[in-house]
Amino acid sequence: MVWYLTAVLAAGAGCTTGNGENDLCSNIFEPYPDLITGRVIQARHQALLDGMEAYSRGDHEEAAALLARYVEQDQYNKAAHLYLANSLLVLGKPFDAELQLDHLEHSNLQGYEDQTDWYTVVCWVCSGQLDRARSGAQKIAKGRKHTYTGEATELLAQLDKMAS
Repeated sequence: MVWYLTAVLAAGAGCTTGNGENDLCSNIFEPYPDLITGRVIQARHQALLDGMEAYSRGDHEEAAALLARYVEQDQYNKAAHLYLANSLLVLGKPFDAELQLDHLEHSNLQGYEDQTDWYTVVCWVCSGQLDRARSGAQKIAKGRKHTYTGEATELLAQLDKMAS
């Protein structure tokens, strides 16, 4: 629970600069939970585990550095791209985060479609691309059953409120 609180506080610090778009970024962005730490992984994945330990502690500067190094070595472990994207979002680097999500979107790896859809929308919000964010959120909210339907609906409500 402590790592989660640290991550949320760090996310707010990375996204918020006081203007409306960045406040919206900190309102909607919640880092993806660490589902890797504690798993038994082969020794060649030690760099991933080290990056995830930093991620869990809320040290996104270290996590981003370690995960970036890891994805250079093992581009097939797409989960690392998701966590690297989240650390980059916390650090206020939405364009770099979106690039990592592109690796997931254009891969054959299944099981990350919903996360890729949602965190791409978050990248758009955090980089001020609100029209793209609205379009992406509408697709999530009104499309197929989606893990982030509630979050997309809330984002649309917040965007509507900002527009009025």
